[in-house]
Parts: sequence; structure tokens; C-alpha cells
Amino acid sequence: MQTDIDPRSLIGRKAFDRDGTKIGTVDEVYLDDATGEPEWAAVRTGLFSRDAFVPLEPSEVVDESLHVPFERALIKDAPDFGVGRHLSPEQELQLYHHYGLAVPSEGDPPPREDDAGFGKVAGRDED
Repeated sequence: MQTDIDPRSLIGRKAFDRDGTKIGTVDEVYLDDATGEPEWAAVRTGLFSRDAFVPLEPSEVVDESLHVPFERALIKDAPDFGVGRHLSPEQELQLYHHYGLAVPSEGDPPPREDDAGFGKVAGRDED
């Protein structure tokens, strides 16, 4: 993803799958606690008002929308951790495996529960 984009500006943008089909709207963005970089977005899919986590890398922002290079079915089947909470390192690993992405720093020891994970940077205001 482009590094010059403010993660807060992603909130409310439409999200599309690799075929250009709308999957929902970006509801929240999660930053890596260690690096401060945006890593995941929670996309409100509309199906049972569920949010699906999608990786921001290798996604792209194109024409004011987020384009996620995965099939809609894979996105909708992503593990459901709920939103508004911190993602643990174990949850992050589940997401990396779900999307078939290489896990960063795979040579590092396995994460512990008290290790840093991913914290929400911003979300849409609740009505």
C-alpha cells in the first residue's frame, strides 16, 4: 500500500476485491504496535454487519477506494475477531495464513500473549 496515505483517510472508503466487486466499506484500520505502520483494515461487508480483516499490503488505494487483491469469498471467510479490540499476535498469524501471505520475521520466536500486536488507529464513529 502507498506509505504516504494517512490511515485515518481510509475510513469510510469503499473496498473492492480483485475482480472489482464491492466487498464493503473500510470501518477501522489497525497499526502494527512495533512499527506504527498500517497493516490491516476491517471492512464492513454488510453480511450480518460483519467486518472482515484484509491486509493493507499488497492492497492499493485507487480512485479513492481500497482494492484488495483477493477473491471476495476468501475475504468473507477471513477469521472473525470482532472489531474495536486489539489484534493479538496469534490472530495476526491466523490472518497471514488465511490469505497465504508470508509472515514477517518468520525466524523470530513465536509470539507470546503479552507481546505487542496490532491496535486500532481509527474507526467510524458509532451512531
